[in-house]
Amino acid sequence: MVVGEITQERNLIIIGGGPGGYSAAIRGAQLGLSVTLIEQAEMGGVCLNKGCIPSKIFTHAAAKRSETVHVQNLGIGSGDDKFTVSKLLSYKKQVIDGLRTGVEALCKQNKIEVIRGKASFLGVDRIGVENGHQFDIFEFKQAIIATGSYSVMPSYVTEKGKRILLSDEIFELEEIPQHLIVKGQDTIALEVASSFAALGAKVSILTNHKASLPFDESITKELNRLFKRRKIKMYKASGFTSIIETDEGVTLTFLTDKNLEETIQASHLFVSGTRKPNFESLGISRFGIEQTDAGFVDVDKNMQTSIPSIYAIGDVTEGPMLAVKAIKQGKVAVESIVGENPEVDLTFLPIVAHTIPPIVSVGLTEQNARVLGLDVRISQFNLGGNGYATITGKKDGFIKVLSNSTNEIVEGIHMIGEGAIEMSASFVQLLEMAAKEEDIKFPLYAHPGFNEGLLEAVEGLIGQAIHAVPVKKKDLLPI
Repeated sequence: MVVGEITQERNLIIIGGGPGGYSAAIRGAQLGLSVTLIEQAEMGGVCLNKGCIPSKIFTHAAAKRSETVHVQNLGIGSGDDKFTVSKLLSYKKQVIDGLRTGVEALCKQNKIEVIRGKASFLGVDRIGVENGHQFDIFEFKQAIIATGSYSVMPSYVTEKGKRILLSDEIFELEEIPQHLIVKGQDTIALEVASSFAALGAKVSILTNHKASLPFDESITKELNRLFKRRKIKMYKASGFTSIIETDEGVTLTFLTDKNLEETIQASHLFVSGTRKPNFESLGISRFGIEQTDAGFVDVDKNMQTSIPSIYAIGDVTEGPMLAVKAIKQGKVAVESIVGENPEVDLTFLPIVAHTIPPIVSVGLTEQNARVLGLDVRISQFNLGGNGYATITGKKDGFIKVLSNSTNEIVEGIHMIGEGAIEMSASFVQLLEMAAKEEDIKFPLYAHPGFNEGLLEAVEGLIGQAIHAVPVKKKDLLPI
């Protein structure tokens, strides 16, 4: 190893080139800072290279595959179109390479210095960067830790081969599994189950018998119905007896919620697993940077750690491990550094799942309302009554709205159905603005469009939805 003889001075150093890191770097450049970004692997981080983007390429392909019958009804296609995994993987690489090139170009255009190598803290104002035999030392005014997280296989998997897969491996498969067991009930597990079923795999889902899906109970009920219709079998497991992997497949034996032993044989097993913050190699514990009880870097509302010169964002901090959180935190950290007074508020962070159909959940759920004893009224508009849903053949799902019975402020919006992902921003804005029912009913909505479902769901709160079966007065009472 060759150690740099001169300590180089830098203004702002960001460690990690994922969505949070490069967003912070670009915002810093926009605000006039001289920015150095250090990345050990590929620009874009796990999200672009192994997580968000690859998974959504698969979910997009699955959604298109599921449209085959509808497309044939429109007079398109022969009905014998083949799905080729190799082409999908080639397309995935093309998309990832293109997006990564775009991120690198943006950094260059914003005059951000990008250094390749493994970073570690040498002090509260110094960082060392190792790249092969080269080791350089940088002195900084401020630094932002944006090193993300990594997947960890759960303890019940004692041995792992090529047929037991984590989230950063499942989308590398060169074949569609004959039978895929999905263990988990988080959004990525649901996306994997939904997508691979649409792409031709037999799918079984194992969930924890004490855990529920992360949505409003009505959405969970509808998703279970759709899974059953697509022959996706769901099991509730209270524990595992054994997991045996061979070259031919995986045999999983577990206890059901009724304490009965059951065995499933499959070609592959997907495990959601857990993710751990990726900062151990940075050596921050040597300098007294405080951590939370859960093992994350402790930060204040400005993303500043217990060391004033060091900030942390994204998966290394507590909260949902989502790119949207990292991006927002990255911008806030840099804006705080230049003296602005920004804020990160995750109250209305949407829960999103790119299932078929997609799901979005924002704000208060019906089960939350019951637990809290809140006086709310609820309306649910089924997309089967939406004209555009009928045109596109996307009639599954609904939009559900919860409103405060006293002041008519909308407290929660939940949707399972086509267009949910794109409409989620509107849902979040409405809740952030403490919108009232009238604020949603007053504007004009494009016709025909999925967006009309939101209007009808709100009108349904007082029994005035046009394209819905009339409700009885007793059904409009608060819960």
